[in-house]
Amino acid sequence: MAQDGTRASGQTASGQAARAPRVTIADIAEEAGVSVATVSKVLNGHAHVADTTRRKVEALLSGHNYLRRRSRPLRTVGLIDLVINELDSPWSVEVVRGIEETTAQHDSGLVVTAVHGRSADTRRWLDNLIKRGSDGVILAVTALAPAQWRKVEELGIPLVVVDPIGHPDPTIPSVGATNWHGGLAATQHLLSLGHRRIGIITGPEDVLSARARLDGYRAALEGAGLGVDPALEVRGDFHHGTGFSGARQLLALAEPPTAIFASSDLQALGAYDAVRRAGLQVGPDISIVGFDDLPVAAWASPPLTTVRQPLSDMAAMAARIVLQGVDNVLPGDMRRAELATALVERESTAAPRNG
Repeated sequence: MAQDGTRASGQTASGQAARAPRVTIADIAEEAGVSVATVSKVLNGHAHVADTTRRKVEALLSGHNYLRRRSRPLRTVGLIDLVINELDSPWSVEVVRGIEETTAQHDSGLVVTAVHGRSADTRRWLDNLIKRGSDGVILAVTALAPAQWRKVEELGIPLVVVDPIGHPDPTIPSVGATNWHGGLAATQHLLSLGHRRIGIITGPEDVLSARARLDGYRAALEGAGLGVDPALEVRGDFHHGTGFSGARQLLALAEPPTAIFASSDLQALGAYDAVRRAGLQVGPDISIVGFDDLPVAAWASPPLTTVRQPLSDMAAMAARIVLQGVDNVLPGDMRRAELATALVERESTAAPRNG
């Protein structure tokens, strides 16, 4: 015991040596008087660090016996972070499944964070990302503020966006689907059945995929020599509730549509409920087309005609790009990939009764 009654440094109450806490990148940065991004750049071998700063950080890393993930053999990656808006939707399940299957094949761990669109949750995730020392990040339909984007980019780890909200940054790899062609195919299918008044329930106007689907819908109408009627375009948010309310709004028109293109399967199922409450039948009375081809689409009654978006394949590709980036073999031209959509015809569409 020390003379002042305190225990000697490094001793526990039982007299055993206390285990020192694991040093993090943030700890090294604070001790060196530099940013976390600078330490990350030194760890990843980036050239844009002053020699004196690099030597100082290297000395601290060595002194603390900091474990460098990059010293592991190729294809062996510690952690990949997936950031997603929510986990309680079939869309999210498909994305998580595609990424988890791919990371498991490469013996990588997956950390999933749902931020629910809240900036506070996003900031908390960023702080935890730095502490974990993750090797790569996949963002799935998650908006980051400019400062948050810079913070992730400065860490110097691979970053891929799945189904970006806005126009993807050309310097950041992103994976999406041919949404415009999907919207075109859905509307052309309804036109081929004889429908001429076709309503649409869109996704959020700030989401790139939603705008592309709307543009595809409009292109199909214009290609058929039909004008675009603003009254037939109802804004939604990809969820069941706006599918229900949007369909009710369309059915309440003086001249309601004979068919509805819903920009997601969940909105289509909401439209199903609205049609039934109006005393009508999906298919014989009003045709409905969705978008995504989630498993629930085939189970619906009647089974839903929809545009298949290969969500699981998109997510798996994003994971492969991150894994390639960790191994420093990311192709120079791999910046934007779009997987093909395809119309899946089922029983929710038919010729109009008075066609």
